[in-house]
Amino acid sequence: MAAALFRPLTPQWGMQKHWTDGSRMHDVAAEFIKPNDRLSSFERLEIYNRQYWFRVLDCLYDDYPGLRAILGERKFMKLATTYLARYPSDSYTLRDLGNRLEQFLDEEPQWSAPRQELARDMVRFEWAQVVAFDGPAKPPVTPDDILDTPPSKLRLDLQPYLSLLELDYAVDDFLIAVKKRESDALRGEASNAVQSAPKAGKRRKRIRPPKREKVISRIRPTSQ
Repeated sequence: MAAALFRPLTPQWGMQKHWTDGSRMHDVAAEFIKPNDRLSSFERLEIYNRQYWFRVLDCLYDDYPGLRAILGERKFMKLATTYLARYPSDSYTLRDLGNRLEQFLDEEPQWSAPRQELARDMVRFEWAQVVAFDGPAKPPVTPDDILDTPPSKLRLDLQPYLSLLELDYAVDDFLIAVKKRESDALRGEASNAVQSAPKAGKRRKRIRPPKREKVISRIRPTSQ
């Protein structure tokens, strides 16, 4: 079942017609999915196959706006599909979908060409943000913890959600500009929906990619 769900969709966003051994997918689906009075086994399985892909692609789309801006929408979606086909979800939480994206870019640099280094920095930065805002946390140290513990036994650690990155590009400023552009676009669409009939969408202003410069970036939750 999992193998069927994780198989990429066709360019028309449907389930593939043949299984990995070349047999008809209609026959394979019938082996473990019953039809009903409205849908065949293939059609019932296709619903889950499509919803899996729509969900995971949406998550990557939302989690990596900076990478999308660097690559462009179409190339990003092709990269995301290829990445998820190789590294499907292996966690109970969708926040972990991008945990091997940096590794994938190292293995398949053609997907981020000609801006491989910039794309890699952005993926590292955006993944660190996911960890910062949705990662595990240890109990904070209180003054009593320090006073009640002998110095020889006192051990302090950083919170696991903190990241310190050495980057070759100022991707933090670039990402802020990207998110502001997307936020402005959403507000404009909402305003048009309320005040008037839909208008032809304006071409979004292109954000110039950052120039190469050494940057040390500390990523932590904004409340810290």
